[in-house]
Amino acid sequence: MTENTQNQEVKEEAGCCCQGKCAEEGQACGREGKEACTGEEAKQPETPEQTIETLQTALKLSEAKVMEHYDLYVRAMAELENTRRRSSEEVQKARKFGIEKFAENLLPVVDSLEKALEVTKNEEENPVREGMLATYRQFMHALDVSGMKPVDPKGEAFDPHQHQAIAMVPAPEGVASGTVVEVFQRGWVIADRVLRPAMVSVAQG
Repeated sequence: MTENTQNQEVKEEAGCCCQGKCAEEGQACGREGKEACTGEEAKQPETPEQTIETLQTALKLSEAKVMEHYDLYVRAMAELENTRRRSSEEVQKARKFGIEKFAENLLPVVDSLEKALEVTKNEEENPVREGMLATYRQFMHALDVSGMKPVDPKGEAFDPHQHQAIAMVPAPEGVASGTVVEVFQRGWVIADRVLRPAMVSVAQG
């Protein structure tokens, strides 16, 4: 009997459908009927309980994925809102303080005009003084509409955020300690930000 004939007989005895591959490897299939020799058990149909369990597992995974995506969405929207808010604040600051450096450079001009008017205060009929006064008024109006305000704190409580004390003097009668007694140079603010602190002397009790 030839080797091929022997392999065919082994196949028929085992009822194998692997077309003699098991016999060629020198071993019997060990499976009956039409089961293939793939090394894997034939898949059995799932029971209703198993199907429900599989669907529940898939549902839980889907819900977890949805929550993950929703969390990412909420974070992205919050970051977008923060970015919009910061941008809006930056625009507002730019509008308020964009001329800050330019305005600071104008203050010496204001000081010079005020000193000139102080020196010529007894020359009311002087055309030059009248011209300086008109210029000063226009200048102050322009500063006012630009958000700049002078700070003249005489008689007020000393505020280290807006005032610069350059002298401490004995408190005059009836003046509380810590009160601004004299203003040597007015301060200026722009949109509630100190542009230049007022130089003052402060009463010390």
